[in-house]
Amino acid sequence: MDMRVAAYAVIVDEHDRILLAHWNEGRRAAWTMPGGGLEEGEDPERAARREVREETGYRVAIEELLGIHSRVIPPSRRLKEGAADPLHTLRIVYRARVTGGRLRHERNGSTDRAEWFPLAEVRGLQRVKLVEIALEMAGVVLPR
Repeated sequence: MDMRVAAYAVIVDEHDRILLAHWNEGRRAAWTMPGGGLEEGEDPERAARREVREETGYRVAIEELLGIHSRVIPPSRRLKEGAADPLHTLRIVYRARVTGGRLRHERNGSTDRAEWFPLAEVRGLQRVKLVEIALEMAGVVLPR
């Protein structure tokens, strides 16, 4: 079984907007939480800060660990073509706040842009399941 450990950040500003990254590696492009895979030996909080910076341009402070989501993806559902083994994903989710930087888009990565969205608009977005998982961990309820 293959394993992937990743760290993500839930960032909601004072205007009730959430920062999302547009993921373009899957079968269909969709909005996701900013974050990504840990490098070998990397601390998860550091990985979350690094990934947010790479994908959005913002520097962030990690405020708290919200939870860890575990999922096993069967070989037939993996994005990697011809994968023979399942993939066990561990997604570490933090609450974070912006401390500096400015919004910009990632180049040559698994995401191609980042945007702030009012929470009221999130339900209408094409998004990955991680968005709902992370928002639930953060206690953020989307308006109807």
